[in-house]
Amino acid sequence: MLKKLLALVVVLLAAAAGYLAITPSPIDPLPWDAAPAPAMTGLLEPNDTLMKAELLARGKIHGPEDTAVDAEGRVYAGLQDGRIVRVLADDSVETFADTGGRPLGMDFDADGKLIVADAYKGLLSVDKAGKIKVLSTEADGLPFAFTDDLDIASDGTIYFSDASSRFQQPDYLLDLLEARPHGRLLAYDPATGQTRVLLKDLYFANGVALSAAEDFVLVNETYRYRITRYWLKGDKAGQHDIFIDNLPGLPDNLQGDRKGTFWVALPSPRKADADFLHRHPWLKAQIAKLPRFLWPKPLDYGLVIALNEQGEILRSLHDTSGSHLRLITSVKPVGDYLYFGSLDNDRIGRLELH
Repeated sequence: MLKKLLALVVVLLAAAAGYLAITPSPIDPLPWDAAPAPAMTGLLEPNDTLMKAELLARGKIHGPEDTAVDAEGRVYAGLQDGRIVRVLADDSVETFADTGGRPLGMDFDADGKLIVADAYKGLLSVDKAGKIKVLSTEADGLPFAFTDDLDIASDGTIYFSDASSRFQQPDYLLDLLEARPHGRLLAYDPATGQTRVLLKDLYFANGVALSAAEDFVLVNETYRYRITRYWLKGDKAGQHDIFIDNLPGLPDNLQGDRKGTFWVALPSPRKADADFLHRHPWLKAQIAKLPRFLWPKPLDYGLVIALNEQGEILRSLHDTSGSHLRLITSVKPVGDYLYFGSLDNDRIGRLELH
């Protein structure tokens, strides 16, 4: 019996090896040598702060990747099934709109319209009745493949990101493994309806946030563990530099409170196996061929950090168990509260700031 079992294992391994040998990889990966992850000490010391967050709409929603709060204090979120829902005062949930895509970053503009970055549909505007208008779907002749996050300036300009021109939302890990710059930072002018490319060749362009004086805009490069700054005003206007590098996790959405603090969602802390893989493109090419349940997975952990406008870490909030808030993809400061979204959880977190 044992001999038969061993023979079967050998056959299966040979079949797997043959499959990997003849199957083309969906990616063309490059090597990358990441800097050692920063120690989780000092301001990054693990704590239980996120465990104190109130949970909204728990068990009633799936994948509230980002949130927005209207003038009446109602919370909105975009879900995995394409709906944008509104959470009412009694914690009930109602459908506000359905994009038919995957709504990600969102914010209200000065007119009370909800501006949405939809991974499939592009940059959208949703009026108070839930009617959807498409604002932009391409720039410089290149269609958006993964519209991701946004921020709105006082003059109405919408700064937003197209995370990847090559891979769509379900394949975001392929972009990670390939380690090539497919992302862009863009600006939409509502007066002209025109979209400009501010930066290209970004490594998964994700969260977007304006500074308090709106003299620069930040964009997260998720798969480089860094945040890039693009100058909008002053002597450096039109130039860009690194705002902060070697973050303790993969930065997702980014939000400024317009008072000098930026909140960064880190869905997963850094993982040594991912950094190891980046040094070996052949291995990454083989992993991309495997069924997705065998791909690298994020840690069940809740982590966000606050930065000042000099790119210095001010504090970090943790859920070390990942049981209360995990895979946090957005942090939205509104008044005295932080609202936490997640790409793959069934709740929205709300925490009073102290």
